[in-house]
Amino acid sequence: MNAKTRIAAIADIHVQVADKNKWTSFFREVSEQADVLIIAGDLTDTGDENEAGVLAEELKACSIPVVAVLGNHDYEKGRQKLIRRTLQQAQVHVLDGEAVTVKGVGFAGVKGFGGGFDNYMLSMFGEEAMKAFVQEALDEALRLDRALAQLDKQPESDKKIAILHYSPIKDTVVGEPEVIYPFLGSSRLAEPLIRRQVAAVFHGHAHAGTLEANLTPDIKVYNVASHVLQKARHTSPFYVLEV
Repeated sequence: MNAKTRIAAIADIHVQVADKNKWTSFFREVSEQADVLIIAGDLTDTGDENEAGVLAEELKACSIPVVAVLGNHDYEKGRQKLIRRTLQQAQVHVLDGEAVTVKGVGFAGVKGFGGGFDNYMLSMFGEEAMKAFVQEALDEALRLDRALAQLDKQPESDKKIAILHYSPIKDTVVGEPEVIYPFLGSSRLAEPLIRRQVAAVFHGHAHAGTLEANLTPDIKVYNVASHVLQKARHTSPFYVLEV
């Protein structure tokens, strides 16, 4: 029987330039309680590479592998490539349509996008701006599928974990105003997760959302936005799942 891997997860940490030494104790604690750390987007507050530089310095206190995706905040200034490069230089696996296997667990990650859920998904109809919005969600779902497909070719990936910033289901954004649901995620992300039989999904973005829900009876989705963990009075500042 394979040994279990403890995966810690958090999202929406929104690191600022003034946050020097703020996260050191967090990364030390998570290193003691888990084998891998997931950060599911919004690593920086305003999408500035200097904020990513502060995070890279703070991560020196982290002694376990870190796997992350970027979030909408990380795209704010159009410097997402610089942010990604800064964190990769700090040995963070920043996934953007790619996959990586760490400690026998396969991780596939994309940012994701909005578009709404279930019968209320936006459709590819109308103005070009609307079609472009929907196309972005479709493209992200395709990139997620390709990343998961990479793990299917890696026999050492005993379990598959998906990392997103936007939610693939409505249930983990419940708590947010319904009028903004289309901007919090998209059901288009759900299909590859089900077909590729992931073990679990982590996301953030919906700060007032719900901690966990089921995509299928066998697939749990976790909204690990730091605000959600605090609201749920979670016993730790991060969520830990054993797989």
